[in-house]
Amino acid sequence: MWHEIHLIVTALLLLAAAVNAARSATRVRQVPHPQGLPGRGLPLLDAAFLAGGPGRVVDTVLVRMHQEGRAIVSRGGLVTITSTKTYDDVEAALIVAAGDLRQRDLIGLRRAAMTADAVQRIGDRLADRGLMRDPARLRRARSARRLLQLAMLFAVVGTVAGFALTIGRPFDERPILGGVLALLLVGAVTLVATRVRRARITPAGKRQLKLMTEGGPWKPRQGVGVAGALLLGGVALNGVGSGLPDEELQEAMLAAAVTARPLAGAGATGSSGSSCGSSSASWCGSSDSGHSGHSGGSGCGSSGCGSSTSCGSSSSCGSSSSSCGSSSSCGSSSSCGSSCGSSCGS
Repeated sequence: MWHEIHLIVTALLLLAAAVNAARSATRVRQVPHPQGLPGRGLPLLDAAFLAGGPGRVVDTVLVRMHQEGRAIVSRGGLVTITSTKTYDDVEAALIVAAGDLRQRDLIGLRRAAMTADAVQRIGDRLADRGLMRDPARLRRARSARRLLQLAMLFAVVGTVAGFALTIGRPFDERPILGGVLALLLVGAVTLVATRVRRARITPAGKRQLKLMTEGGPWKPRQGVGVAGALLLGGVALNGVGSGLPDEELQEAMLAAAVTARPLAGAGATGSSGSSCGSSSASWCGSSDSGHSGHSGGSGCGSSGCGSSTSCGSSSSCGSSSSSCGSSSSCGSSSSCGSSCGSSCGS
């Protein structure tokens, strides 16, 4: 009969949506390669990504190269690569982003480098060990919750319509109200149980950042080159606003970071999504919230959303919370600024 068909269809839709939401939320919490907290032994660029997202990683590398004379950043924001010597894949990606002339404006170079695979893989690595939440999984979990809400709305609308159409008919021809209410209860419980935090940084990631900020200034043990370890440690954890000895460099990098924020804002809210929707940079496009410092925004993509994607981090953060990218991230402050949080900006 009609009311039985209505209940069966409603049950199938709602239960399928509930299972999907539960599975998606479980994937967000999964830690593929759990490890103990590295304490103050976290590599330089991993620390930068955790504290400020992809943008912070690029800023840290640029400061390192500038301090060592391998790159020149003018007050006007023009970056000139003077040496092709590299310490890691991120520096190699930055040189590639500078183009054949080895020269590019800081804003464009920063965006291009944030979406590079070498930067995005850092976010993946931190997510695999449970210090950050994968932005792609966060998006899927939110989408699954929205589908569940739509299924619940369908159940309510269908039931109300069923009662309206069967007014005056025998009671056994009307929708089975008890069954629908039970299904709605299941949906409500699932919504509560599958709530996901917006911050890209996990509680373990917050503890990690706390370990690195306690006990005096942090000095990275690797990836420092001849530049000052304390300087790079400060940039990685607190952003370029923490005080660079070169005022021209600081002025140019702060200006680039501030310019990036509005670009990320159009396509990213909180710590979700990417600004231009590129599938290759999941750690980008979200502006971070809840961090400290002022390293800047995230939006890896271009203002027209044409070329790159997201950045920033919900993602990632300054010194307390979470980060953007390929299943990866971007941002220069908290997920992309200078504080903490996922991304591309977490």
